[in-house]
Amino acid sequence: MSGTEQSGYPSTNPNGYAGIGPIMVDELLQRKPLFREKRAAVNPYRILVLIVLILAAIWVWRGVQQGAIKPAFYPTPTPTRSAASYIEEAEAYFLAGKIYDPDPPPPAAPRPDAIDTYQRALAVDPNNAEAWARLARIQTYSSALLSNDPKRLERLTEARQSIDRAVELAPDNSTVRAIRAFVLDWYATNPLVGEEERQDLLAEAQTEALQAFQLDQNNALALAFYAEVLLDQLNWTQAEQYAAQAVQLDPESMDAHRVYGTVLESTAQYNRAIQEYLEAARINPNLTFLYLYIGRNYLRLKLYDRALEFFARAANINAQLGVKDPLPNLEIAKTYTQQGEFFIAARNAEKALSLDPTTANTYGQLGIIMIRARNYEGALPVLKCAVRGCTAEENEAAQNLVAEGLLESSVAVEGLPLTNLTVAYYYVEYGTVLAFLSRPNQNYCPEARQVLNEVKSLFSYDPVLMNIVADSEGICNRLESGQIYSTTATPAVAPTPEATITPTPMP
Repeated sequence: MSGTEQSGYPSTNPNGYAGIGPIMVDELLQRKPLFREKRAAVNPYRILVLIVLILAAIWVWRGVQQGAIKPAFYPTPTPTRSAASYIEEAEAYFLAGKIYDPDPPPPAAPRPDAIDTYQRALAVDPNNAEAWARLARIQTYSSALLSNDPKRLERLTEARQSIDRAVELAPDNSTVRAIRAFVLDWYATNPLVGEEERQDLLAEAQTEALQAFQLDQNNALALAFYAEVLLDQLNWTQAEQYAAQAVQLDPESMDAHRVYGTVLESTAQYNRAIQEYLEAARINPNLTFLYLYIGRNYLRLKLYDRALEFFARAANINAQLGVKDPLPNLEIAKTYTQQGEFFIAARNAEKALSLDPTTANTYGQLGIIMIRARNYEGALPVLKCAVRGCTAEENEAAQNLVAEGLLESSVAVEGLPLTNLTVAYYYVEYGTVLAFLSRPNQNYCPEARQVLNEVKSLFSYDPVLMNIVADSEGICNRLESGQIYSTTATPAVAPTPEATITPTPMP
């Protein structure tokens, strides 16, 4: 043993590492550090999986942005109704007689009807030509249920827009063309349409009906509506001929029987007209305007009980459907007035008011009834509402209904524009009552003269109206000249205005 080994200390090699030989040092210098991070080998499959996941994430993100993919926990969507289901519902409303039922003011729930439901169908499928045409037909028929000419013209304007859209979508559809003839014909007969425009519209309607027939010579609607146009053009013989052919072509067409009844009524064949309207009602038993047409023809035959029966049937249908339509009760009131039953007539007119207290035509009818019953003081404020309009505070008739519990509150009424003969009678009666109730200390004659002059300017051709105007002006002349006249004198009373015989009977 060497001295160094004996000292107990490790020997030192030339490199300075105690106890480590040259060979071991070389091995350590070549060895990799113990704690250096080990590099993983590149795995191509792992890279491929990562790329696929990234692409999938991008695809999902774009799907969410575009709405194709819904986020987790998104509310379950409810199924959207199809246009076909709305059309079926609308037809059901039409067959049930619920053509048009105005919605009450908010917050009351809306009342659905055929027109509303067709509009919902078209919101889902705006390119459905058949639905547009059906809507136009119903809009046209519903115009007969409205209370004055401006409202009717507004509804007929909507019908024209609907049928024009249908023609745009299906120009070669025979039924679409036939319905356009129908719409144009009814639009042309509105009193607010000027004579020149009226003739242009009738000519266009005739062209549409002929084109419809050329497209399909078995289309009864084309023949029926062609007959109705001919009637409005005063071609009675041909109108009756084509209307009869339409009924033979399709005995189950309500429209064909309705048109044939209209043609017969216009030529004073009331019994035959009733039979055609009854056939139309057999096919569509819940259309109230058909029963009104039947009742009016019985009135012309002076068969009052039969007329009341059909007017009551229309009122009952409305009551069952919850439709607040005053027209049947107004017709009942007119019938009792012709029979001299003024109390019952007034009660039915008030019932009509309770159903729709904003309709000026109802106030006019109630005023006529009060005049027949010689209640001139009561007729004055009612006729004022019909002719000039009235505020809720001035509306005595509505206030009386509130007191009886038939109305919640009084309402304002917009007066009727002087557009037809029936309204002209309201104006004349209002002017007559103003003149009759005038006294030196309470002179209504200035207002009476103004109203009567309006009638003279538009209806000077009507001898009955002009005779009443002359009598009323005579009362005011005597009052203003200081002459004394009997306060018990009875003012001239116009005949109860009956529904004018027109190709499209209006209320």
